[in-house]
Amino acid sequence: MKYVSVSVENGIAQVRLDRPDKLNALALDTLDELITVAKKLRKDRTLRAVVIAGEGASFCSGLDIAAAMRTPSRIVKAFIPAPWRGTNRFQEACWAWRRIPVPVIAAVHGHCYGGGVQIALAADFRYATPDSKWSVLEGKWGIIPDMSGIRSLTEVTGPDVAKRLTMTAETISGTEAQRLGLVTELADDPVKAATAFAESLLTRSPDALAAAKRLIDGALTSSARRTFARERRAQIKLLALPNTKILRKAVMSKSTPDFQPRSRP
Repeated sequence: MKYVSVSVENGIAQVRLDRPDKLNALALDTLDELITVAKKLRKDRTLRAVVIAGEGASFCSGLDIAAAMRTPSRIVKAFIPAPWRGTNRFQEACWAWRRIPVPVIAAVHGHCYGGGVQIALAADFRYATPDSKWSVLEGKWGIIPDMSGIRSLTEVTGPDVAKRLTMTAETISGTEAQRLGLVTELADDPVKAATAFAESLLTRSPDALAAAKRLIDGALTSSARRTFARERRAQIKLLALPNTKILRKAVMSKSTPDFQPRSRP
């Protein structure tokens, strides 16, 4: 990996955008690496959580347009969606993190612009410094967020705020981003706070966490009737899984549960 690094300890993956000399601006290679890492983590049934952050002074300053324009043929190819998943390379670099069946937490500091916002929004939770800088920067260049950002921004903030941020391309602080719903929690050290939150989830059944993520994400686009049916099926399966029994025994004995790998890939 050239621009993305990853390490896993105690079931928690620490993923880093690792191009600090360019404020972690997204090269086309970065997109490929993000997809590759996300796919690999998705298959790891012992994985319990992911923390994604940026090395150096910023989380991510957006797409490195100058570098991308040096290889226009790659840009054209990157826009072509894969028919089996419905996303192109730009979109999958973000949406792949939504497909991971464990909690994904973004830890944001410094700049979080354009594609950086869309990567952060692909996480389930966002921890950020109060002085971090957020902008849906695409509007400055006469374009729109196209790395799954239209969907995720609308989900997180609601349509009116999503339109405002997309149309104005204004820069807001982490404090304002929290007020608008972009940020889950403010922290002076977001990586430390995000990791602590991830560690707090280690005592919860990995199967229940996966089901919760899958069902809540699905509820955003499903009818109530379909959501209820999914709830029933998931609950019946959870009641019979070994990890549910392990947790129940641990709660009754006031001990720390020793979970098996997640049942669903």
